[in-house]
Formats: sequence, C-alpha cells, structure tokens
Amino acid sequence: MHIANPIYDVVFKFMIEDNRVAKAFLSAIIGEEVLELDFASQERIIRVPSGKGEEIEKAPEGSGKNFTVCRFDFSARIATTGGGYKTVLIELQKAKLASDIMRFRRYVGLHYQNPDNSYGEGDSRKARQIYCIFLLGYDIGFPGSVVVSVDSMIRDVTTGKALSGPNEFTDSLHHRSWIVQTEQLKYHRRTDLEKLLSIFDQENRTRNHHILNVDEDEFPEKYRPIIRRLRMASESEDMQIEMEMEDDYLKELQDKERAIEEKDKTIEEQGETIIEQGKALVEQGKALKEKDEALAGQVKALEEKDRAIEELRKQLAALRK
Repeated sequence: MHIANPIYDVVFKFMIEDNRVAKAFLSAIIGEEVLELDFASQERIIRVPSGKGEEIEKAPEGSGKNFTVCRFDFSARIATTGGGYKTVLIELQKAKLASDIMRFRRYVGLHYQNPDNSYGEGDSRKARQIYCIFLLGYDIGFPGSVVVSVDSMIRDVTTGKALSGPNEFTDSLHHRSWIVQTEQLKYHRRTDLEKLLSIFDQENRTRNHHILNVDEDEFPEKYRPIIRRLRMASESEDMQIEMEMEDDYLKELQDKERAIEEKDKTIEEQGETIIEQGKALVEQGKALKEKDEALAGQVKALEEKDRAIEELRKQLAALRK
C-alpha cells in the first residue's frame, strides 16, 4: 500500500488533524489512554533567513517565502486507574534539523507561563501537567532506542527511597517527555508502538520520496485508521505540491547552513593562520633581539679592543721619549 510520507510536516499535520487518529497516535506514544482530545494547532509562518545573523520572522502574506513549523498543542483527558481521569496539556513538536533545541526550550517555557494552561475556578485553579513529545529526524545519542521516555524520579534524599504516586506539586513543575528517534526505526519492529512508528521509516520510500510503500497487515488493527488516513493523503495532488514546496524550503535552508559552516570554517582557518603568523612574528622578534644583543656584545668588544690599542699607543709613545 502506498501512503504519504509523514516525515513531511504537511502530511503529518493532515494525519494528526483527524481526532480519532490523533487519539490513537498520542495514546500509543505516552502509553496511556486518551479519552478526549481538543486540538489546537500552534503554527508559525516563517520567512527563510537570507543569511547568517538574520532573525527568522513572520512573513507578510504573498511573500512567496512562507513555511509552517510543525508544532501542536492538545488539551487531553486521560484515563487513570480506578476509572478516573486527569486533564493534561500535550505538546508535540517535530524537527528534521538538530538546531531546534533552543526553540523547544522557548516553547516549553511559554506553556509554563501561560495562565490558560490550568483548570478549575478562582482560587482553586490548578496547573495542568505538561506532556512533551518530540519527533526527531536525527539521533540524539541513544543508539538502539526508538522511543526514549524522560520522567522525573521523586526520591527521599536521606533514605534514597523512591516515592511513588501522583503529586500535584511535582506534576505542576516538572513535565514528562517522550523522544522519538526516527533514524532508529530502520533497525526495530519489536513492539506495537515501533510498528506504528514505522510510518516514519525512510527505508520504505519509493522512488518518489513523498510516498512510502507499506504493508497494512503489518500494523495492529487499532492503528489501521492512521494508515488509511496517510493513504488518503497520498492521493491528494495538493499534498504533493506542498511536499515539493517543503523540499524546496529544506534544501534552501540546508544550503544556507552549509554556506554558514563553510564560512565559519574559513574564518576559523584564517584565525589559525593569523595565530601562526603571530607566533612566527614573536619568534622573529626573539631572533632579532638575540641578534641585537650579539651585535651589542660585538660593539662592546670592539670598544674594549680600541681602548686597549689606545693604551698601547700611549705606552709606546712614553718609551720613545
């Protein structure tokens, strides 16, 4: 079966906008059942920077340089043990380039500052716990791990004992994270989650990199709606055009990054050359100083010799008298 490649932001956005698909996808990653989901896409229209030092800024409409950063927020009601539920904010960010860490930090910080990320009324309002999901198109240094979970460990410092159970204070101040290293998908299909995430495995690309070739039967039944949604995207001509635009943007961005790297390398090499030249000048200065000292010694020796000769002349003159 042919499906659209969700590594492209436009395809992933189309996939996740379906509420049923989004609940299945997010539930699989966090390992908890999402009962209800309110979707609020947080998109940024940005202009491709013209060179090093220029800030990426909001582009005017019709500029021809618009691109959407893939970033989503969900207000989710999640099932808890005993038949209850809790409300959390799920933040999902997707990145192809390894230069996005500061953007991730800024965005998480905005959620902590936003008073709307709470529930309840008046003085009884409480902060929603934040779940962060990062879909990365590169490895961060955990070989063999497709999904990495980062959770706060609550421990008694004196006894070293782990303290279990939910806690409003720590949940409000610490967020849980799941990091997906899509590059590792080419090696593993061990669990239902890894089978689902194989939709990001670029080893399945056809000659047209916008399309993946997958076997629907290899996916658990509960994830088939996700596959069918991506098949629908693959049949859209508009989606193909937007993927081509995304290719063009990324190529331009990568070209600019390579140009900046080459420029930085040249500057570094020039700096090393200047340092070497400075060292050479210092050595030359030392040599000149030693030469000057040697010449000064020779001049002093000649002066001594001249004085000795003059003294001999005086002595000869005295004998002749």
